[in-house]
Amino acid sequence: MATFYDHISSELQGFIENQHIFFVATAAAEGTINLSPKGMDSFRVVDQNKIIWLNLTGSGNETAAHLLKNKRMTIMFCSFEKKPLILRLYGQATIYHPRDSTYLEFLSQFPAHPGARQIVEMEIDRVQTSCGFAVPMMEFVEDRNVLNTWATNKGGEKIKQYWADRNTKSIDGFKTNIIL
Repeated sequence: MATFYDHISSELQGFIENQHIFFVATAAAEGTINLSPKGMDSFRVVDQNKIIWLNLTGSGNETAAHLLKNKRMTIMFCSFEKKPLILRLYGQATIYHPRDSTYLEFLSQFPAHPGARQIVEMEIDRVQTSCGFAVPMMEFVEDRNVLNTWATNKGGEKIKQYWADRNTKSIDGFKTNIIL
């Protein structure tokens, strides 16, 4: 049975901090719904009703495009080890780019990632937990370093070109506001 809260408790924050993967869902009023897995050391609980996460360069930029059209976002964590648990965070989100002063303020809370593209800030209005009894148990081995290696080898200017070529519009043609 699902249980709802109006904030992230210290117990749930501890659960979040121990997870190696989370999932982000966004949607505009029309077009494709986006659900993306995220990993690495890219998620922070700021306070009981606010989180930030570092959005790294990817093949698309759906979250940015969707948040410009509709600020709703859902983040999901699920336990693959020991005690089963699914945790969802619901709220309104804003995306910041390297040109924004808020991006620069938040960036220091994360380790350096050569493919850092945006930071998402989410004001949480609802938190939900549920059992997760059907989620399989899996063992964490290690984070993949492929993205950091790719971004380091590419270098700053070629990453910006990659953004220009692949990250300026969503798959539905919505602008992402990534400016080079």
